[in-house]
Parts: sequence; structure tokens; C-alpha cells
Amino acid sequence: MSTRKEKLLIGPRIRRLRTTLGLTQAQMAEDLDVSPSYINLIERNQRPISAKLLLTLAQVYDFDIAEVSSAGEAQTISELVDILRDPVLEAGSISKNEIEDAVNASPEIAKALVRMHSKYRELALRTYSEANPLSDRAKVEVLEESVRSVEAVREFVSEHRNYFQIIDEAAEALAKELNITTDRPNVTMTERLQQRHGLSVRIVPAEYMSDHLRFFDRHKRGIDLSEVLPQSGRRFQIAFQLGMLECREEIDALVRKAKLPDGDAIGLARVTLANYFAGALLMPYERFLKECEKTKYDVQLLAHRFGTSYEQTAHRLTTLQKPDARGIPFFFVRIDTAGNVSKRLSSGRFHFSKFGGACPLWNIHECFETPDKVRTQIIQMPDETTYFSIARTVSRPEGPYGQTATKVAIGLGCEIAYARRLVYAKEHNLEAYEPARIGVNCYLCDRPNCASRAHAPLNKKLTFDERARGISVYQFEES
Repeated sequence: MSTRKEKLLIGPRIRRLRTTLGLTQAQMAEDLDVSPSYINLIERNQRPISAKLLLTLAQVYDFDIAEVSSAGEAQTISELVDILRDPVLEAGSISKNEIEDAVNASPEIAKALVRMHSKYRELALRTYSEANPLSDRAKVEVLEESVRSVEAVREFVSEHRNYFQIIDEAAEALAKELNITTDRPNVTMTERLQQRHGLSVRIVPAEYMSDHLRFFDRHKRGIDLSEVLPQSGRRFQIAFQLGMLECREEIDALVRKAKLPDGDAIGLARVTLANYFAGALLMPYERFLKECEKTKYDVQLLAHRFGTSYEQTAHRLTTLQKPDARGIPFFFVRIDTAGNVSKRLSSGRFHFSKFGGACPLWNIHECFETPDKVRTQIIQMPDETTYFSIARTVSRPEGPYGQTATKVAIGLGCEIAYARRLVYAKEHNLEAYEPARIGVNCYLCDRPNCASRAHAPLNKKLTFDERARGISVYQFEES
């Protein structure tokens, strides 16, 4: 078991905060009731800042702790780690600690480097399509545009740590006004759509819905829902439509502020925020967080209690980041049977890769062998950060005969320090555990001699010995 404890070394951030406020070290020390020499040591990263002092700092100067804590820059750090492993850059071996120091010292410069690398990739793709006579340039350009739109929205959500307070508050207020309960949410929300907006909700036979599950028919003033949607899906789609109608002003304000690159990104962001509203309406923040703590974050039980699906409930768990009432900072990932990651979210920090699948040693892949069974695992990344993982499969709506319901696996997890608060951890010895040592994916993992390795790591030089065969065919020089 790793006994490594993370220290909060955020000296450059504290120095920036102090200079922004126009304070000397002596003045800040007096405000915080500590010595000026202690402030000096903290700013020079010679001493970590304690949680108690960080809370005092937030109270005295009235700001969000996330603005100066390292968690707020976790995504930038993760992206820089991936970028510096790009073999084209020939950046050499740069440790994660060095990258964290750089991001802590100059977060805006670090974010600029991430944006520059993104532009470089776009230019490289365009150059390849123009130079390669065999490539379909039109399709490459369409792919390039779609990827840019999706990544822009993902970055927008990540910057907010998957928490949008103004939407949460609007959804909670409407839930109280409508007195939405588990036994009659469909009726209550349907009546609201009819009385306030003149819209009817109809359940339509699958053969008339083509490939749609929901369709807003403006001419007939109705919302058509496919009969194949389960009750949880019907509730969610009705709540989504209420969000598009009654929270549109707040949604549009957030989208405008995001300054997204194109119309596709704007549309995707609007749908993303309306989906967020739907989850918040069906699972109002205050009541949902209370039930989370009471049930020890039992996703199945919470889903029954709020009339939502497993995936909707798991997704909602990643949004509980209200400053004065936080839940556990979960990460969420969804993969298909081929290992492709189709959705990833995090309110804390997790080592997500923009490209490629998930590590084959993570037992989320084994969920497809035992459908609907919850699997738990303690996993550790190469930098020794350790997580408690929960994974199980869920089924997509099943259509008529001949249309097989597809399955995806949902991974949900948090840093090991929060595991004691989970019902799923009771079968694990959290005092003495041996974590499964995984990586982000094969391209970005430099663990040697891994029997599950499918690709060579991008940042290592391969070596071959004709006389020997290792556990993995990919042998490389270790740092």
C-alpha cells in the first residue's frame, strides 16, 4: 500500500492572491494570525499550506478555495502531461511534479500551451489531408470541425468542474414549486408543459419515431416520446424540455460567456446544460445530497428513490460541488464493449486521456462478462494517486424485435481518502490494501513488463533483444 501523502504546495498562487489584493507579506500574516516568515515559506513552496489555514484564507478574503487549490488545475496538469509525451515535441523526461510546479506558478501560460498544442494538432491534420492524395479532405475537415466542437464543450464543462450553480438553483426552485415527488413526476411535469407552455406530451409507437427517442414538434405543439423509453427516460426527456423552456435565459448566458468556437459547439453546450437541468430537477441538490450521505452513495438505491436510471444517478453524483455543501468529488466514465470512451466527467481530478481507451487492467472492462453486477476495485496511477472505483453495465433502451439493446459500462470513482463514506467499500480493507496499478492508456503509460500492453508508450525509445522474449513484446528504455 502506498503511504504517500499529497502536500498542498501552492506558493505561487498565494503570492498572486496577495499581490492582487495589494497586501504585503506582513499584512497578510497579520490578517491570518500567523508569522510573516511562515507566509514567506509558503510562497516559496518551502512549507505546505495546511487545510485549516486555507479555510481561514478563504473566509478572510472571501473567495472559492478551488481558485487557489491544486484541484482546480488538475485538468490542465493532466493535459500537459499528455502533451509533453508527444514524441514530435521531443520534450524528454519531465516529471509530473515539475509540470505541477509550472502550472501552479503560471496557470494561464500552461493553459495557453494546451491551446497551442490543440492548434498544432489541427494544423497537422489539415496539412496531412492536403498532402495525401489518398485522403478524403472533405471528410477530414468535417472530422476536424466536429472534434473541435466536442472538445470545446468538454473544456467548458471541465472549467466549471461540472457544477453550474445558477442552473442547479433554478432547477431546485422549480422542483419545490411543482412539488415533484418520485411517484408522480411525469404527471406534474406534463401538466406544467401543458398549462404554462401549451405543449402536450405523447407516447408514440416506435415505428413512427424513426431513429428518435424524443422529438419536439413545433407545428403540433407537442413533444413525442418513443414507447421504447423506460419511465426514467421519459421523465428525463420531459425534464430536459422544461429546462430548454424555463431555464433558457440562464443557459444562454452561460453559453455566451463560454465564447465557444462555432454553432455546433454552442448547440452542444446548450443541450449539455439542459441535460444538467433535467438531472437537477429530478434530483434536487439539497434533498439528493442528504440522501447520498444517508445511503452512503448507494447508486442503485438512490436511483430507486428518485425514479432515475443508474446512469442518470451516477452522472448527478459528479455535480455535487456547491461551495458550502459539497459531496464526494466523483469522476465518471462511460465505455463500450470495444473500450471506446464515449463520456468522461470529473468534479475532482482523474487521469483522463483525450484520445484512446481506458487501461485494460481496470476492471470496468470485465463488467460486460457479468452484466448488471457492480464491481469495485482500488486502482493506482503511475504517479501513485489512488482511487476507489465502482463499475457496472447498463442497457440502452431495447427496441422492437431485431434491435438488440446495447450495453455500456459506467465507471464511477473517487480518491481513496473518500472511500470510507461509500457503501461499496465495506468489503475492502482500507487500512492495508494492494491497489491494481493501472495507467491512463497504453500510449501514455510507461509501466514496464505489462502483459496487457497493446501499444508502445509514446514517450519511450523501444529496444529489442533477439535472444529474449519479455512479458510484453514492447520493451523500452526505462528512465
